[in-house]
Amino acid sequence: MKKLFTERVGIFFMRATTYLVVAVIGWILLDIIIKGIPGLSWEFLSTAPRRSGAEGGILPAIVGTVYLLLGTLIIALPLGIASAIYLSEYAQQGRFTNYVKRGIITLAGVPSIVFGLFGLGLFVIYLNFGASILSGSLTLACMTLPTIIVASEEALKAVPRSFREASLALGATKWETIKYNVLPYSVPGMITGSILAIGRAAGETAPILLTVAAFYLPRLPSSVYDQVMVLPYHLYILATQHPEAALIRDKQYGTALVLLLIVLGFNLIAVLYRRRFRKKYQWN
Repeated sequence: MKKLFTERVGIFFMRATTYLVVAVIGWILLDIIIKGIPGLSWEFLSTAPRRSGAEGGILPAIVGTVYLLLGTLIIALPLGIASAIYLSEYAQQGRFTNYVKRGIITLAGVPSIVFGLFGLGLFVIYLNFGASILSGSLTLACMTLPTIIVASEEALKAVPRSFREASLALGATKWETIKYNVLPYSVPGMITGSILAIGRAAGETAPILLTVAAFYLPRLPSSVYDQVMVLPYHLYILATQHPEAALIRDKQYGTALVLLLIVLGFNLIAVLYRRRFRKKYQWN
């Protein structure tokens, strides 16, 4: 009887905690949506800022953010998946491999400002890429790689060993087995890790502040070596550093809403692809 009561109390607190977290997140999202919609307009979305952002729109910041996120995905996704495949399928499991895996997990918890300083020293100064989309994308890729690697490796491990054994028994090579009998079934889990990684990258300010972000640059980038405005840093400036911060609340919330919609857009595309693979490759 006592164990049953303890179990019910535990379930109650877990349920209450879950509902509380969902309620807080829902309240934050609702607040951003309600206060951000009045600030949205065609001019706001399609024009460059004026008077340091007090007037005009946020088009350069939108374009810069999208370029930065696309660059991060293009760099981090192939490297992360390739690393996960090697660690899961090719690397000899032993003490050294375990140390490598623990190091990757540790890197996933490193503060973003550390990655920003790393990107500043390596990409901006040493490799002489300067403050640019390339430097920012490489820095964010380094920051998101651990999450992608860990999630992709777990997705690969979730595929039953029998899939590999049956393919090898039929004469397929190691790579053919991975390509046709493992990867298609692990893609949904990999996409989930990518969603988490891109969500973190989209909201970071510290790494891009040191490697790519410009305070006021009302023009669109023309190459990967250009410095750009980005929404997280632009929002930070409007909310805390702008001399007219109290008078431009609509632009602050509008910028936050646009950033939220961009992240949700990337996540929606990933979810659609994940659902497509799950329907096509069902094994349980």
